[in-house]
Amino acid sequence: MPSPQDYVKAHQERFLEELFDLLRLPSISADPAYQGDVLKTAEAVRQSLEQAGATHTEVADTPGYPIVYGEKIIDPAQPTVLVYGHYDVQPPDPLELWESQPFEPVIRKTERHPEGAIFARGACDDKGQMYMHVKALEVMNETEGLPCNVKFMIEGEEEVGSANLGWFVERNREKLACDVILISDTGMIDNDVPSITTGLRGLSYVEVRVDGPNRDLHSGLYGGAVANPNNILAEMIASLRDADKRITVAGFYDKVKELTAEERAAMAKAPFDLEAYKKALDLPAVAGEAGYSTLERASVRPTLDVNGIWGGYTGEGAKTVIPAYAQAKISMRLVPDQDPEEITQLFKEHFERIAPDSVRVTVTPHHGGEPYVSPIDSAGYQAASRAMETTFGKTPVPMRSGGSIPIVALFERELGVKSILMGFGLDTDAIHSPNEHYGVFNFRKGIETIPYFYRYFAEEKA
Repeated sequence: MPSPQDYVKAHQERFLEELFDLLRLPSISADPAYQGDVLKTAEAVRQSLEQAGATHTEVADTPGYPIVYGEKIIDPAQPTVLVYGHYDVQPPDPLELWESQPFEPVIRKTERHPEGAIFARGACDDKGQMYMHVKALEVMNETEGLPCNVKFMIEGEEEVGSANLGWFVERNREKLACDVILISDTGMIDNDVPSITTGLRGLSYVEVRVDGPNRDLHSGLYGGAVANPNNILAEMIASLRDADKRITVAGFYDKVKELTAEERAAMAKAPFDLEAYKKALDLPAVAGEAGYSTLERASVRPTLDVNGIWGGYTGEGAKTVIPAYAQAKISMRLVPDQDPEEITQLFKEHFERIAPDSVRVTVTPHHGGEPYVSPIDSAGYQAASRAMETTFGKTPVPMRSGGSIPIVALFERELGVKSILMGFGLDTDAIHSPNEHYGVFNFRKGIETIPYFYRYFAEEKA
């Protein structure tokens, strides 16, 4: 019987080809035009779990896109790991910025991926990382066998807020019962600096609209006499942060849990090259809240960012109008102990209060999520740390992520267990952006590491 490492080495090319087939499916959950492709992807994931050795698989209906469920129970008395991932992807726009077709995966070498990286939408977020778990199941089944029970819950609405995941979890608590949840939808510091994410920021996402006249107006005939929604919106947005880049929404920081001096000192030990950071982003300088480092700004401090803004004429050439309305999408990343619903309400009240009488303002809340912190003394974290140390040859660094996975707090509330965020992507992998990619090394390393997590988790629980 081959070892898990030998099996991965012998089958790694097939694993890549299978992932490529999955990446070719444009499972864009945000666009109804791709509904058929999303459903086709769900069935493809189910089949892959079945072929990997899951003894029960299903495509479970929800009010939205289905959830793929699979399991292999070796002994009900043994510990159970629930793997979470998602099969939907972000839209690929803007297409003209891709160096290759977003749904035709190719491998190209990069500075941080000298072995090659898989370029395709969903390569890192999250098909590539989710598929590592499918292949790890196959590896264990074909070599030394599973030391614990494994369940899979792969959803198709993560990129649009996981609106129906709570509905599914509430109705399937017994089916989903487990001892820990394992998620690979995060990253690590570098290929030679493994790390485990121990914290996530929460999220409040809103859309704002400023309405002025009842139609677009000639800017010569009406300019200077009528409020311009574009101008007003720009002024209102500019006022949302002060000179120190602190958010001016009243009450925004009231529940922010500040890090201790010891926690900040420990965080500062993480490897970070500011010059390389700026170079990778082609930036002359960094910016952010005064009094905090770049790592702190990007992970443990709350933020407010405009994700999109539009109004008036944006086509070719000139069209001199005062637009009837202007709109923007705004996201706020939250930290413990900020509540997303409370922050959304505070923003709404503040934005409506600062609007001048010359316009009408509408704030429409979209999805949100709670921040999350995972302890490093749990059996799950210890198992993940031992697993990465085994395959990388060094102890992983605990780190906080600036991203949000709103369902992590939902899992703890509904299922009563902690989640372990053992991701293998890098911050330069361009998730949600053109030319998203995922290292071949990272894909293979994930498949090698996950079986050790199962082994060590079973040992820790025993």
